[in-house]
This record gives sequence, C-alpha cells and structure tokens, in this order.
Amino acid sequence: MKQALFYIKKPGGMVQCTLCPRFCMIADGKTGFCSVRKKKKGRLVSLVYARPCSVNADPIEKKPLFHFAPGTSCLSICTVGCNLDCAFCQNWEISHPESIFGDNVPPERIVEIARENSLPGIAYTYTEPTIFYEYTLDCMKLAKKAGLYNVWVSNGYINPEPAKKVSRYLDAINVDLKGDIKFYQKLCAVPDEEPMKKALKIYRENNVWIEVTNLVIPGYNDMERQISGLVAWVRKALGPETPMHFSRFFPHYKMSHAMPTPPEKLEKAAGIAEKADMHYVYVGNMPNKRENTHCPKCGAVAIKRNGYNTELYVDKKGRCRQCSTRIALAGMKWTGD
Repeated sequence: MKQALFYIKKPGGMVQCTLCPRFCMIADGKTGFCSVRKKKKGRLVSLVYARPCSVNADPIEKKPLFHFAPGTSCLSICTVGCNLDCAFCQNWEISHPESIFGDNVPPERIVEIARENSLPGIAYTYTEPTIFYEYTLDCMKLAKKAGLYNVWVSNGYINPEPAKKVSRYLDAINVDLKGDIKFYQKLCAVPDEEPMKKALKIYRENNVWIEVTNLVIPGYNDMERQISGLVAWVRKALGPETPMHFSRFFPHYKMSHAMPTPPEKLEKAAGIAEKADMHYVYVGNMPNKRENTHCPKCGAVAIKRNGYNTELYVDKKGRCRQCSTRIALAGMKWTGD
C-alpha cells in the first residue's frame, strides 16, 4: 500500500478523496466508490499500488489511438477498480471485481519490461488509470526518463488538479465520451458529463494528443441529435482535427440482454461527424471500410490499416506523400523508419 495523493482530512475522523469528482467521504477501514482507495490509520492509501492485474503488449491502434505513434506497440497495464459503474462495461471482471488482486510489479520493473521487449511506450488502459493514479504517475515519470511515451485510455472522470499534474508526463489520451447528461445518469452512475469535458479541455491546454471514442448503444445514445451534439462539442472545444472513433456495442455486464449496435447506426454516426467537417472519423469493433486515414486535402491514403497491421504513406513530419499536406499526427519520433 502507498499513501494516496489528493485527499483532505475532515472533522470526525473522515477523509475526503479529491482525485475524482465523486469526492468520496471515507471512514476508517472503508474504501471509496472505486474500492481501491482506503482510509487506514488516518491516511488514505492506494490498495492497488504496484499490483497490476494485467501486463500485455498491444498495438497502439488497439487503444484506439490512430494518430499517435502509428504502427508501434506498447506495454499495456492496469489494476482492478473503476470510478464509474457503467451498465455496459466491457471489462467488468476487473473494473468491479469481488476482491482486489494483482501481481507485485513496481514501477521500475514496468519500465524494464517495456525496454526488454523493445516497446517504445506504456499504455495505462483496460480499467480507469485515474483510480491507480499513484502507480501510474510513478511509472510515467520513470518512462519519461527512459525516453518512452505514456498514453491513457480513460473515461475522463478526474478532477482538474490531478489532470493538470499528470499532463506533464502524458503524451496522448483516448477518452470515451459516452453521451449526454441523461446517458451518464442512467447508465454510468454519475450526475453529468461536465467533468469529462473539463478534463478534455485541460489535456488540450497542456498539449496532450487527444482522440475521442463514443460507444454507440442502440436506444440510449444513438439518436441523431445526441450524436450531433457530441460532435459539435468536440469540434468546438477540441478542434476538427481531433480523431473520433464510433465503436460498436456488444452486450456485456448488466446489459447482457441488449442487442449489438447495427452497423448502419455506426455508419450514420460517422456520416454526421463528417458532415460537421471532422477530418478523421473511424468506426470500430467491426469489419468496415473506415480503418484508413485519408489526407483531408487530396483524399489519398495516408495510413493504411488492415486490422492492426499499419502502413504509413507520410514522411517523418507527417505530411501526405501525394500533396505534402500535413496530417494531424503526434508521437512520430517513436514510429521508426
């Protein structure tokens, strides 16, 4: 266990966690909503520090991050726990386990594993990296010193101060911006989506590369006005070059009775984004013709993808080989020749 960051002591022997917008009030011997931050002997401690439940090598495109260090693979780690309770969770076995589990792997060893396997970066993914913040932060600091990149796959439910702090070591992030206020209230057990939007603005202000995913669930967030509202916000707040990924839903967890997203719903969502002049729009979780990145000026293929196989048709500065237009890319120094 390690003392947690971001908490304050309160009268009556309570502590208040200030890591995420839940602001959990925690009594001695109890944990907050995420089940991995516990008050013990007057302090808030992390129960999952250096206890990853998963350590794997993944293509960066799997996150999905299509415009950051394309074609590379990264060491992907997580611990158990989450600060949301999404009824459709795809990783509920580790996001909401009955007990805490994981191996003892200190930050130094994580960086060693990445380097031993010639992996240029580390992804904090699968569950929510915010809830294993202290472990993440220590890994990220060491990774930066070793010349590795750091990426998050996140729900975005984090308070401004920790978001600003982690941004100093964070190269890229994919945030699952799930829907409107009613969606978050009904399916995710949070009041609204404003904390996620505020965090995204903080990451942008701190020059973190951002991509946005939207899991399209029939009957909940697939109406045209909902997609249009989401796209309009991303375009205005983050810019038209922000890659957007519309992902297919499959029944899981508390929504095992639901139907998978019809492919035409995803195509419609992608079409809405393209009509709004979003430059890079993708469809995920199903075979489709929207895997490739095209030059927004001449239409030539800039990055060709076949599953997780990637071919780059840009120069080292990220310019289209056909017309020299700059493609919105980051992390190119890690892509190799």
